[in-house]
Amino acid sequence: MNFSAQSKAFALLLSVGLVAGCSSTGGTSDEGGEYGSDVAAVDQEGGSTVYGGDDQDGVSSSAMTEEERMAAREQAEQQALREVTVFYFDFDTAEIKQEARDVLVAHARFLANNPGQNVRIEGHADERGTKEYNLALGERRANAVQRFLIVNGASRGQLETVSYGEEKPAVMGSSESAWAQNRRVELVFE
Repeated sequence: MNFSAQSKAFALLLSVGLVAGCSSTGGTSDEGGEYGSDVAAVDQEGGSTVYGGDDQDGVSSSAMTEEERMAAREQAEQQALREVTVFYFDFDTAEIKQEARDVLVAHARFLANNPGQNVRIEGHADERGTKEYNLALGERRANAVQRFLIVNGASRGQLETVSYGEEKPAVMGSSESAWAQNRRVELVFE
């Protein structure tokens, strides 16, 4: 479960607790057995209605259809995936890792739905190897991401690739940890 999903779950639990803590415990009135509160209990369809006054026109949470809820949830998930813009690679390879594929598909869908949006795909390598080799490796990594985005809906005209090789490390150092963070492709939306 990622951080934003945990935050949403916590907020939901907090909201439920707040509603439960604020619910009316008063008895029923003589008129139809309703609670003496401006907030009605949960309706039969699983939603709730909040009333604002004597006109009894309220706002109902059950007004949103299940399809609309699913679409909103999907859109939020896609937005969360698109927040990831750095993709890491194993040593001496340009193969996209399995865990990056769903995120890249979300980026490709976004680009397909927004034809005016452009992205620069920057390939990087760690310091091991010659400068020429690392430039070529960074280019292979950027091209692999570009091909993946195109296959999944992005337009070639929206994408630009560039290789920096070892010239722009994310982390300075000569350890496996530093090298792993430098073997990457970054998406820069313009």
